[in-house]
Amino acid sequence: MVAAERRKFPRLRDEGLSLKLNSGDFDTVTHTLDVSASGIYCKIDKEIPLMSKVRLKLMVPADSPKSVQELDVDGVVVREHPVIIDGVIRHYDAAIFFDNLSAENREMIQTYIDSKGRGE
Repeated sequence: MVAAERRKFPRLRDEGLSLKLNSGDFDTVTHTLDVSASGIYCKIDKEIPLMSKVRLKLMVPADSPKSVQELDVDGVVVREHPVIIDGVIRHYDAAIFFDNLSAENREMIQTYIDSKGRGE
């Protein structure tokens, strides 16, 4: 039996969104591993403590081809774990919950997710 989705905003496995993350003393450019209208899961180069506030610049494809909308988003690190390969930490996978996301930005992210779900 398949468990019912409990999330208010379902996730989409997608590595197609670029983002810039700033946590005060740390800046990095990376991409999503998955995305929802409530947060992202991504790879980062450095450990960031849980519940740390971060600032994201998320690049979301817009309506016209090759057009990208830059969304400035506040977030909170809610989960993080090291990815260890051959006994060495290669990077960290982090879940970031969007904090105070505007309705307009949430709709833009959801529209992107819906379009990918339809195979566009």
